[in-house]
Amino acid sequence: MSESSTPFVKICGLKNARDVEAAVAAGAGAVGFVFAPGSPRTVDAATARALAAQVPPRVLTVGVFRGQSVAEVRRFTEESGVRGVQLHGEEGPEDFAALAAEGRTLLRATAEHVRRCGEYGEDLLLIDAPDPGSGKPWNWGSAEFTAPAGRWLLAGGLTPANVREAVETTGAWGVDVSSGVEGERGVKSPELIRAFVRAAHAVDG
Repeated sequence: MSESSTPFVKICGLKNARDVEAAVAAGAGAVGFVFAPGSPRTVDAATARALAAQVPPRVLTVGVFRGQSVAEVRRFTEESGVRGVQLHGEEGPEDFAALAAEGRTLLRATAEHVRRCGEYGEDLLLIDAPDPGSGKPWNWGSAEFTAPAGRWLLAGGLTPANVREAVETTGAWGVDVSSGVEGERGVKSPELIRAFVRAAHAVDG
């Protein structure tokens, strides 16, 4: 849980001002902009900069990368002005170390079992479902799922209908959602964004 005992919520894959405004107004702790190529949610650095400019300092802006070089990550983060970097691929501790000196919040996303947040030098750990991008969640109550220690976010298959159960079952510090708040693939719904944050924040303590 976050310091307020309310789960931290990250809304990812935002592409327009309407959806960013909905996420911020609903109480999200972070908003994510996808820079990884090949996604229906991918935006360019200029778009992300314009969107990030409307986000208050209390909300973390995150650039999401998959399998991109440290040089490319640096270029996008500098051009967009995001304050956080999420690496979701085969990046190792050396990649996190190379980016750590730049003062941005580092997020490590993985579908593997991890014992604790910080093993690669990340500030936040994101645990995705076994089949990332499928929309299929973990079987949270089964023995195959082991919650890591520290600040970690649960992702994968979360929706307004199941996020409260997911947090209560796993004890996740926070949650991350993208497709679960979309009316159609790649298109966010402000109503679903509000419903998701409201359901996540209904978990207390």
